[in-house]
Amino acid sequence: MTTFLALLRGINVGGHNKIKMADLKQLCESIGLKNVETYIQSGNVLFETDQDECSLQTRIEEEIRNVFGFSVTVVLRTGKELLQVANHCPFTAAEIKSAEATAQGECLHVAFLLKQPTAEEIELLRPYENDAEQYQIIGREVYLLYHDSIRHAKLGSQLHKLGSPATIRNWKTVLKLASMIEARDLR
Repeated sequence: MTTFLALLRGINVGGHNKIKMADLKQLCESIGLKNVETYIQSGNVLFETDQDECSLQTRIEEEIRNVFGFSVTVVLRTGKELLQVANHCPFTAAEIKSAEATAQGECLHVAFLLKQPTAEEIELLRPYENDAEQYQIIGREVYLLYHDSIRHAKLGSQLHKLGSPATIRNWKTVLKLASMIEARDLR
């Protein structure tokens, strides 16, 4: 069995696409996922399965559409992949500390993409980077560092230029999910 993390895009935001985490857990269990655990209302689900990523993503998205009546994008990562994300932040401690000094709210976020962007797609994002909004792309993740606020940032709203749906989590959430995965490995 492989540990997976499902990151649902755009649920429970501004009163739209509401899904209770207990209902989401039940849905995941109903399609045969094991040891299902949710974290906060933004749609983070840990589970174990023998299914492959592609068919799993399709199955979860179809089931959400059938049960809840709306479509959401589900981005999957194995537990090992999420631990890599948490353990390999490309920004230095000094860069993060500098951003924390001026940021309104969380300064470090990770955008999880469905697919790795091409060099041409990455070039389309470059004009939106500046001293207040920086990014680093590693594989299917975009690390975002804000010196002001993600709410006013132009960079995050341009991620669609990377040619893939994305869902964003703040760094505290990424670290919490990593600790939940590590706790599973200790069982």
